[in-house]
Amino acid sequence: MQSTENGGTAIELRIVQAGFDDVDRVAPLFDQYRQFYGQEADSLGARSFIEERIRNLQSVILLALVRHDEPFGFAQLYPSFSSVSMRQIWVLNDLYVVEAARRKGVAWALLDKAKEVSMKSKAKGLVLATAIDNHSAKTLYESFGFIRDDEFHHYFLPT
Repeated sequence: MQSTENGGTAIELRIVQAGFDDVDRVAPLFDQYRQFYGQEADSLGARSFIEERIRNLQSVILLALVRHDEPFGFAQLYPSFSSVSMRQIWVLNDLYVVEAARRKGVAWALLDKAKEVSMKSKAKGLVLATAIDNHSAKTLYESFGFIRDDEFHHYFLPT
């Protein structure tokens, strides 16, 4: 259990790696995260997606729990590789904190645990992307130590 404080408000939280028993706690957060990015609510789809990631060991999901194990946020990491460095990297694909818990250190604690996962696996590091207009996230990531990539342009091909 760790205590975070921001602006005089301390909250007790713990960050755990979600397992199969946590699907019903992660799925609503995941659905809210998707809605934040303009997607329609889909609680059944969100649950199915999270359950499949956990069952198939396709991601690491970190869950922020407070009080009586109430879920306040999550981060989802996907494994990938850097061919040039011949090392594993982790893609921090999702990070979400419920509105009531924002600016209280929950996102920082999730990032800290994600960094720990990366270090324990001896990965090269963490990569992430965020919306250009998500200024609060960019401020958080840069204050945590993430470096914005100005060397490469990233492209996407819809299929």
